[in-house]
Amino acid sequence: MELFLKAKEATIYSYSPYSNFKVGCAIELNDGRFICGTNIENISYGLSMCAERVAIFKALSDGISKNDIKALAVYANTSDFVRPCGACLQVFSELLNKNCKIYLLNKKLESKEVTIEDLLPMGFNSLE
Repeated sequence: MELFLKAKEATIYSYSPYSNFKVGCAIELNDGRFICGTNIENISYGLSMCAERVAIFKALSDGISKNDIKALAVYANTSDFVRPCGACLQVFSELLNKNCKIYLLNKKLESKEVTIEDLLPMGFNSLE
């Protein structure tokens, strides 16, 4: 699946000299385009940014709405499926539609399809 390959390819641009943990995220739009992001670290960890938020913020800052997003995939070179952090999950809950397909990927490009509700049960959104 092209979405999975794009998520893996995004790790090429990871700036992760402190953790050496490269993560890639790819968003597939309804029109077939892709938006990618990777994790960017800073020596002050609180200033680092996860691949998922980079991709979502990049999409929205380019005028793409959450209604334009078909699917999102997160990749890391791990045996198990990489799971987004709490900050990313909160961003998902507000900036992705509840029916957006989310795929967690491992180094073999095996996938696990999940929902926002699976990842963040009982999440909150002040806009609902």
